[in-house]
Amino acid sequence: MHPASRTLRRAVAGVTVALLATAVGCAPQPEEKAAASPSGAAKNACAKGALPTETSGKLTVATDTPAYEPWFKDDKPANGEGFESAVAYAVAKRLGYGEDAVVWQSVPFNKAFAPGEKTFDFDVNQVSISAERKQAVDFSSGYYDVRQAVIALKGSKAAGAKSIADLKGLKLGAQVGTTSLGYIDDVVKPTRAAAVYAKNDQAKSALKNGQVDAVVTDLPTAFYITAAEVTDATVVGQFENHGGTPEQFGLVLDKGSALTPCVSSAVDALRADGTLAKIEQQWLSDAVDAPVLK
Repeated sequence: MHPASRTLRRAVAGVTVALLATAVGCAPQPEEKAAASPSGAAKNACAKGALPTETSGKLTVATDTPAYEPWFKDDKPANGEGFESAVAYAVAKRLGYGEDAVVWQSVPFNKAFAPGEKTFDFDVNQVSISAERKQAVDFSSGYYDVRQAVIALKGSKAAGAKSIADLKGLKLGAQVGTTSLGYIDDVVKPTRAAAVYAKNDQAKSALKNGQVDAVVTDLPTAFYITAAEVTDATVVGQFENHGGTPEQFGLVLDKGSALTPCVSSAVDALRADGTLAKIEQQWLSDAVDAPVLK
């Protein structure tokens, strides 16, 4: 790491943010536009393999532990297998960093987007882009459009749910800090408070033990859980996008990071040339459909 250069970058980022706030108010749209279509200066700043990263010549990528399938495989983010591991290496390649230049770091899910200085260049961990989270961190362009889903034990009352109304009287559970929990509170609005867990593993155990009637996770995770981990459970259905706009996972960066436009440009290029679609087909092709709960 280079503390002096990092401090200088933060100072420059802070002045830039302050000037933008004075000129146009607090709005994320100009940053996103710049990220999608960087200026000539930004392009020069994105020189391949020479970005102002945490460690010169290296790209530090973070995710939680354990690293769940189908996002990662065998709890080994560095093996390049699983959707998010493959995306991370594809982004690294676009930025000019080979596999041997990628350094993985373990960071808890909630800490990744909490306020405070980061020790990684970007975090990849099924973190949904939201206005609230953007107050504390930067996000890249979205790399995956996702929906939330409900899983329940086969033959249970919850497994027979056909609508959101059918879920209201159930005991639902989800991981803390996730949009899954947000869907329970804001969309289902159950009559019983949701059970909140630090890890998805705890939520799955609660489902197995009958402590909750159903658990909410993202759709690909729901399919994996029911296929490989809780095989006597089923995917009850998926929710429509809340608010009419697609929920997207984005790579998380430090607030005001000089890397944000470069990483967003890399993600945009991977979407444009079909790389993201190919990675999705390889690792998430089984998670394609489930009844929509309305």
